[in-house]
Amino acid sequence: MLTVRIIPCLDLHEGKVVKGTHFRNLKVIGDPVQLARHYEAQGADELILLDISATIEGRKTMRVVLERIASEVFIPITAGGGIASLEDMQAVLLAGADKITMCTAALNQPALIEEGAKRFGSQCIVISIDAKRHADTWYAYTHSGKRCSGKPVLEWARECEQLGAGELLINSIDRDGTAQGYDTELIRAVAEVVSIPVIASSGGAHPEHALAAVRAGADAVLLASALHTGKYTVADFKWYLAEAGIPVRPVSSDRKMRT
Repeated sequence: MLTVRIIPCLDLHEGKVVKGTHFRNLKVIGDPVQLARHYEAQGADELILLDISATIEGRKTMRVVLERIASEVFIPITAGGGIASLEDMQAVLLAGADKITMCTAALNQPALIEEGAKRFGSQCIVISIDAKRHADTWYAYTHSGKRCSGKPVLEWARECEQLGAGELLINSIDRDGTAQGYDTELIRAVAEVVSIPVIASSGGAHPEHALAAVRAGADAVLLASALHTGKYTVADFKWYLAEAGIPVRPVSSDRKMRT
């Protein structure tokens, strides 16, 4: 089993880190540069920056914020929000991101995945899938979870891999901000139909939630509120996973898990 990654997520809105519930009711958390430094010091493996209103408002990813963060931290950064062309991808990579992520644009223009993978490499292309359950099927949503694309998530996940995506970020709209744990049924279903890494997102509030996601097939777990509130650190999650036999990148031995 490959090393499981712990990835803090910074949702950006008007230059600040925010967090909501079910992709709505946003509350300001703090300054993105300070939080990025803070999480790197805790042992984060990567960071994901998402300008969550860029597509809705018709603007591009906040590259100034990205440049500031990239100049301050030295772990891989994935950035997204408003990316809708190869030129947008290149601009974000030049601003300091190691990978780009798309959601709405990928669904609207699937060829962008293939074009991006060919130009920048599959390892740079992370497709974010905002999933919401309807009866027995999950559907992919666009525009920050506001519009149903009509595309079943499992069908879309397979298509993304075939087009050249290097990773999938699976966001559960139903679990977002609820602290009820990741949608392990969704994670397991996606992991079973693709061979590329799957990042579990939405609902993770405790280390046991991360463990459940990994056991369901996740290669990495995304964390937001669990870290933003200060209840847990990245190290807490890593120690918990390590004690359960899950391989993680080492954390300083003087960091003890909180009870």
